[in-house]
Amino acid sequence: MPLHIAIDVRRLRDFGIGTYIRNLTRALARLDRENRYTLVARAADVAELRDLGPNFDCKACESTDLGFQHNLVMPRLFSSLNANLYHIPLNSVAWFMPKPYVLTIHDMSTLLFPGRKDLRRYMHEERYRRGAKRAARIIAVSNATRRDIESVLRIPGDRITRIYSAPDPAFQAAGDESQERQILERYSISFPYILYAGTIRSRKNIPRLIEAFAVVRSELERHPRYKDLRLVIIGDELSKNPAVRHAVAQSRVAPMVRFLGFVPTDTLRVFYRSAELFAFPSLYEGFGLAPLEAMACGTPVVASDVPSLVEAVGEAAQLVSPDNVFDIARGIREILLDDDLRNFLVRAGREQASHFAWEATAKETLAIYLEMAEKKPN
Repeated sequence: MPLHIAIDVRRLRDFGIGTYIRNLTRALARLDRENRYTLVARAADVAELRDLGPNFDCKACESTDLGFQHNLVMPRLFSSLNANLYHIPLNSVAWFMPKPYVLTIHDMSTLLFPGRKDLRRYMHEERYRRGAKRAARIIAVSNATRRDIESVLRIPGDRITRIYSAPDPAFQAAGDESQERQILERYSISFPYILYAGTIRSRKNIPRLIEAFAVVRSELERHPRYKDLRLVIIGDELSKNPAVRHAVAQSRVAPMVRFLGFVPTDTLRVFYRSAELFAFPSLYEGFGLAPLEAMACGTPVVASDVPSLVEAVGEAAQLVSPDNVFDIARGIREILLDDDLRNFLVRAGREQASHFAWEATAKETLAIYLEMAEKKPN
């Protein structure tokens, strides 16, 4: 008898989580025509989900997964669906969420980098822990994240399954050079640049990237190709991280650093493809999706040597210590000046990115659905 599976897809348009939701649901739609799915979505996103297939329906919900209202609205809504299983694609589980549910945890930054300590933060952390402990199964996007879940939340390893995410297929598609030039012209990009794309938070280590860029920039100020080198930073929440602007001012590279907010996938692909390299010196990640996206576009990558990123990029990136500005600068400089290294990283990066596919992610996730739906909730 077919199962009824409900998936929370309200974060469909988010920067990283959105990539996971969009591609997992589409891959499930290609893979599974037997079971029935209900996608809980924002009303504005329903139209984007209508072409998934006859076994996919949408339920509109304007409530976000933040704030007290989430704890009232979502349990009632999910219970009304009377599904065999629920999938929450990030750890934002409402109190009294009906069981059984599968939970995807992308990283443990909420607990490992808590920020200020107040009652609101405490309640958030308690909900995080409770949501994970009540889950029938947790999907971790990397072995590194799985280890963090075990050590921080004290959840047995047999309740956690590692299922890798993958780059959005859009980044592997061939580009139109004329359209790409038009996009770059629209943003007034006519110079060689280093790219960072992702959220702008303290753990992303962007101030040190800016300092490293300043070091490389001073060394190459007379270089025939890189004398006009720039740093382009694509990401949200810049206003909440004044340390980034402070680093620009302190390093005296303000005219050479461009900040862009959120850009659509097609535009981001152009920025990846046109960059001299992609720099990702993060202090902590759950996985390394952004470096894999850059690799899929044929762009060489400088990445931190933290376990989760090494797990993603393998030997196909220039690895650096994220705590050392001069080591980050070394990694950048070597890619810019060593053509043999650059060409190797381009080839190896494309190969590495090809090892991750949404079809495999969906197949492993569906197996979890089938297994968990047969079990009685505790």
